[in-house]
Amino acid sequence: MNGDGTTLWEVAVLDGGPADGLRVRVADRPGVVQVTCPCELDAPSSGVRVDALYVYRREPRARGGSLRYGFDAASP
Repeated sequence: MNGDGTTLWEVAVLDGGPADGLRVRVADRPGVVQVTCPCELDAPSSGVRVDALYVYRREPRARGGSLRYGFDAASP
């Protein structure tokens, strides 16, 4: 948050994995961003949904000062 109580939003770029190159807006520079992709079910379900989960971790500001998150293939 800024000193006046408003949230500071920034654009971040995701590197690698299924969301490679995607640009997202994040608030307060979280250490981890989760990306989900829906999975298809073989049979009808009663409201159940299954999603694949991918984790991206914040990278140090090294390349041009832009906020970046790198794919963590070992998570979760």
